[in-house]
Order: sequence, then structure tokens, then C-alpha cells
Amino acid sequence: MKSKYLLYGALSLALAGTMASCSLDYEPKSDYVNEEEDNVIQEAIYKNRAEAESALTALYEDFRGNQNQWQLDWLLIGDVHSDNAYAGTTGSEVVDPATNDLNGTTLCVNRDWDYYMLEAARCTKFIVGVESVEDGSLTPDEVNTMRAQAEILRAMIWFRMVRMWGNIPIVTTVPQDITSDNIEESYESYFPAQNTEAEAYEYILKDLNDALQYAPEGTGDKTRFSKDVARALLAKVYAEKPVRDYAKVIQYVDQLTARGYDLMPSYGDLFNIDGAVKDGFTATPLYSNCKESILEVHYPVGSGNWASWMYGRCLEDWDNSFSWAKWITPSRDLLSAFDKVGDTQRKEQTVVYYECGWSNYYPSDNYAFMYKVRSGYSNVFFLRYDDLLLLKAEALLSQGDLAGAATIIDKIRTRAGVAPLTAAEKANKDSLFKAYVNERRLELACEGERWFDLVRLDILEETMAAAQRNDPGRLPIAVPYTKNSYLLPIPQSVLDTNPNVEQNPGY
Repeated sequence: MKSKYLLYGALSLALAGTMASCSLDYEPKSDYVNEEEDNVIQEAIYKNRAEAESALTALYEDFRGNQNQWQLDWLLIGDVHSDNAYAGTTGSEVVDPATNDLNGTTLCVNRDWDYYMLEAARCTKFIVGVESVEDGSLTPDEVNTMRAQAEILRAMIWFRMVRMWGNIPIVTTVPQDITSDNIEESYESYFPAQNTEAEAYEYILKDLNDALQYAPEGTGDKTRFSKDVARALLAKVYAEKPVRDYAKVIQYVDQLTARGYDLMPSYGDLFNIDGAVKDGFTATPLYSNCKESILEVHYPVGSGNWASWMYGRCLEDWDNSFSWAKWITPSRDLLSAFDKVGDTQRKEQTVVYYECGWSNYYPSDNYAFMYKVRSGYSNVFFLRYDDLLLLKAEALLSQGDLAGAATIIDKIRTRAGVAPLTAAEKANKDSLFKAYVNERRLELACEGERWFDLVRLDILEETMAAAQRNDPGRLPIAVPYTKNSYLLPIPQSVLDTNPNVEQNPGY
């Protein structure tokens, strides 16, 4: 028997649309197919428990370690592309999102698509492979629990992709080698067409509902893909999908509440570090795995979060990498929004001022920096109860329960040391809606949610027009914000190599 192997990354890049056009001269192969003459024999992807466990660990490690896509680019789109932040530095990589000058060659758009497609394919390989470990050493319960964790990660990836691009390819099988006998049936697996947004959300819900049955219970370790992570994602998905179901949002948030999730006493508990502010200390988080956290990643000593260098000072090494302009610079419009409601606590946890050697957006002797990831050992949150609680307020508001929505908003404001909503703000649905939108902005500032809130709530054009008028620090926009701005452009490399993918309108 002649064995043919190729790194799975090559297969996954094919799924990402970055391979050359398929022909019989090109022979894409996966790493689990053996071929002898015309007979193709399907073999187990994982030979034993150790290989399966190692593959699941690798998925977790890549989620923690790939900070470009999971952190930096998410903030580029969520905050720099909105009214929350300036680009920070002056290169096109960050200026294009700030000026709405995105196209099919924009760097963050291209690398994000490729990474998410690759990582979704790795999850799919695991989901398929763990079902048939060769030596049969995994029990059915172990198989279900391991598969569910990969399903949660895949759902997170697809959720990000559908929010960013709308119609996306959903691939749930691991393709076989292409031969002259199976080229027609295999071609679509390597060069998949886009599913509609509605279809993508159905696949996301299918993964999350399966995970809700079989994922491990939420425990003290908030770095795991648990049932509570599935509940939180279900709430966010039902608030976002084309046909929303706010009753489901309330249902899953209430389940999290019943399981003991709550706000920490102080907003600073989420971001403060234990130690002095400079000169070589071990800047560990004050709290990890707290009752407000649903999913977070940790960076213990020896495995630091290098993304902290990209935002400002790395507090455990005061002068390290502080000779060049940083990304995600908080905007004057955001600072003004904090000041208008007297919100000093959240402002101080979001923004810090240093003297630096550049003056792109502020004077160099008093320059504003994003402060929520302030150390190489800072935890990074992906799901928090405050975000979910505010989504419940949105759901109640949509159902006409103004009092219930206002109670939640006031709870968030009280924790931040901000006065409760005024009678005028609670007077009607429109005024309360504006207060709600502002509360989400202040609570989740510089965490990547702002752009997607503006799109979901259909207030993008008016908000960005106001920011352009009122914020003297913003760069002039290159392309006006319209309905076509709601989705990002499909990378040109994908369009060039996969004829089954169509560009989004307006690009």
C-alpha cells in the first residue's frame, strides 16, 4: 500500500480558498487517506486516546496563542472601524478600517478570513476524527464531551465570520483526495459555495445545542469550552441572527444567572493587576476565573500575552517595545461619552495617559492609550456576564418591558459608580434605547463589540456621521458609511481561486 500524507494545513487552506484552481495535475491530499491503485481506504484520523487528547489541546492552545485574529484584528474592526478608537499608528493596516477604506486586499480582512477558515477546518477534522479513534479507547461519554468542546470553538469562529462577512462557506466534512473518479463530488468540498446568513446561523445553533448537552459543566476554570460558554453564545446568537428570538436571549441569560454568574463588586476587578506599575514586577491579574467571567484566556509567567505591547506600555517591563506608535487609540468621542455621565471608574480602566515619542492623535506628553490589556500576564475575556446581562436588557426593551430593561441598566451603572437613569431617559422606548446603546458602549469599550452593536441595532450610519462631525481627531473617511458598510469585503484571493464565492455588495 502506498501512503500519501500532507499536513492538514494544506487541506484547510484549500477550504479557505487560497489554493490554485483544481485540476488533475494538482493533487490535494489530506493526512488520513491511503490510496492503493483505484481503491481508497478511509483510515482513522486519530490512532488512540493520546492523539485525540493532544489534538484537542492544540485547539485550545491555538485559541489562546493566536492573538492577531482573536484580539488585535477584532478590536480593529470592532473599535477602530467604529467611533470608539483611532488607528493609533499610521500604516494602511490600521488606517483603512479607521477611514472605512476596506477592500478585498485589506490585510486584516485577508488574514482573518484565512485563519478562521483554517481553524474551523481544524475543528471539523477533530469533530469527525474523535468519533472513530482507531483503538476504541474513548468511551461514548468521552467522545461526546471532547467533540462538544470543538463544536463550541467552531461555533465561535462561524459566529465571528457571519458577523463580519454575512454569507460564508460552512464546511462540516473532511474532504477526500481528488481523483479522476470523484472530482465532481469532491470539488465542492475544496471550493465551497457560500451559505446564506440564515443557513450559517442554523449550523451555529446546531453546534451549540449539541455542546449544551455534552460539553463539560462550567467549573472554576473559565478557560474551558463549557456548557456555560454554550449558553452565553446561544444568547448572543439569538440576539444577532436575521430573525431574532429575544425570548431565547432571556432564557439563556437567566440560566447563567441561576448558575451564580454576577457582576464583580468593582469594574476594576476585571482588569486590575496585582503589583506596582512599572520596573520588572510580575503583573498578574488581581482576579482570575471570577464570577463575572464566562470565557477567558490566561497568560501565566513564561507565556506572556504579546498583544499587550500593541496597546501601550507592558507594565511588567516599562520600556519594552515602547518606541513605536501603538494600535487602538481611544477616541475623543469615547472619552467625551465617559465624561458626559461622570463615568470615571470605567474611563480609568479603559484609558491611560503616558508620555511617548509620537503625537499621531494626541500631544506626545499626554497621550491616550487603551488600558484593558496592560500586562503580558493580563487575562483576556471573550465572554462576560455584563455583556450578556445588557443583552437581556435589549431583549426586554424589544418586548416593551421598559422597567425591566431600566433595572438592568441601572445595575450596570451602579457598579460603575454612575448615577441611575433619569426619569427623562426612562420616559419612553426611544430615550431608553439611546441610554442602553450608550451603556453598552461604556461598559464594553475597546473590547471589539461597538461596531457590531451599531450594525445589529441599525444605527451605524447616523452614529458614524455624528462622530465625523464632532470628533476633531478622526481621520477623514474615504468611503461614506452606508448599508453596504455593514459587511466586510471578501478577500480578493478567495474570489480569484474559488468561483463559488461572491463579493459582498459595495466592494
